Amino acid sequence: MRTLTVFTPTYNRAHTIGRTYESLCRQTCSDFEWLVVDDGSTDDTEALVKSWIAEARIPIRYIKKENGGLASGYITAFANIDSELNVCIDSDDYMPDNAVQLIVSTWKERGKGRCDIAGIRGLDFYMGGGPIGGYFSDLSEMNYWELEKTHRGDTKLAIRTDLLKALPVMKIYPGEKNANPSYYFWQISQKYILINENLCWVDYQPNGMAAGILRQYRNSPNSFAQYRRMLLAHPCVSFKRKFIEAMHYVSSCIFAKQWNFIASSPKKILTITALIPGCLLNAYVRYKTK
Repeated sequence: MRTLTVFTPTYNRAHTIGRTYESLCRQTCSDFEWLVVDDGSTDDTEALVKSWIAEARIPIRYIKKENGGLASGYITAFANIDSELNVCIDSDDYMPDNAVQLIVSTWKERGKGRCDIAGIRGLDFYMGGGPIGGYFSDLSEMNYWELEKTHRGDTKLAIRTDLLKALPVMKIYPGEKNANPSYYFWQISQKYILINENLCWVDYQPNGMAAGILRQYRNSPNSFAQYRRMLLAHPCVSFKRKFIEAMHYVSSCIFAKQWNFIASSPKKILTITALIPGCLLNAYVRYKTK
């Protein structure tokens, strides 16, 4: 069994996924498999990936599914991965030539066999630039939320597959395609080994998940309410962060017409306190996305 699965959820990225493929062909370590989860692409993605499978330069699995959004791609990937670790590389991004080597060697030297370690957390780099959010200032082993308090910027997670498979599957709401996959990561309590190394070159697309976040809030309100509810119930999220989440929770519930949102909130008093700011946030999102 291979140590690592690199999985790539993709939708109509035939013009960029070739860069991802070529970077994987250049890896200095071959202890990985590439899993492509095609979210119902209507371009040439399927033909491209099948031609790469025929080339047999690297091991590739290809799954095509009905279009359901990024999070549904993660869910499909988690259900089909059988390696010890997995890492997501988007179809508009690519890995430095030594990224797999860094993940696998670090895992075998410092993480393998340790129940208290969730995986490895490295850095995302701007295309042709430096680390997004800077380097880690502290390389102590930290769980997901500890690092969220001190580091601002995208990072790259190589996570134990068994931990992800043990979590309840995130609910996908009909017609909502912008659920946030970090819903899973917040629920893993084990710590990560931090490495100040580039694991991914990131090329933000104008229509990617990071773009148009206000419109995503409006178009996928049930999904974001689910995400906010999870964070409100999280024992290690700070009070300040929970108040912000409560505001977003109120706004999302208004969009979703979940009028029982106070009763269904894990923090009812905090949600009541955030009611007016949440209503104002909802009005702001409506105005900006009209």
